[in-house]
Amino acid sequence: QVQVAESGGGSVQAGGSLRLSCAVSAYTYRRNCMAWFRQAAGKERERVAYILPIGGSTYYTDSVKGRFTISQDNAEFTMYLQMNSLKPEDTAMYYCAAASPIYGESCYTAIARFNNWGQGTQVTVSS
Repeated sequence: QVQVAESGGGSVQAGGSLRLSCAVSAYTYRRNCMAWFRQAAGKERERVAYILPIGGSTYYTDSVKGRFTISQDNAEFTMYLQMNSLKPEDTAMYYCAAASPIYGESCYTAIARFNNWGQGTQVTVSS
């Protein structure tokens, strides 16, 4: 099973930027659909972005489109979330996730099955 560890969070003012990192196990990195989630206080965990293992196509939730960019570095076995133009509503604990599709299912569906959550990394954006 994939192992993940998030880092790079911090406190910034609105309009600032942060880059989150997710270290993943070398063996599973090339095979898994990768995603970033976040969970704000009092809210459910939300899928922020995900990237496909083949071709690297990316997808984002509407609230972060144009501001966040998901990427991966295969050589370093690391996934990133570049966050620009941060807003107070981006404040949350951010988690990474990975899952391997089965029986031809989509990455969207595969990621929904992920439950091996790490510690997460806190992002706090002030006005």
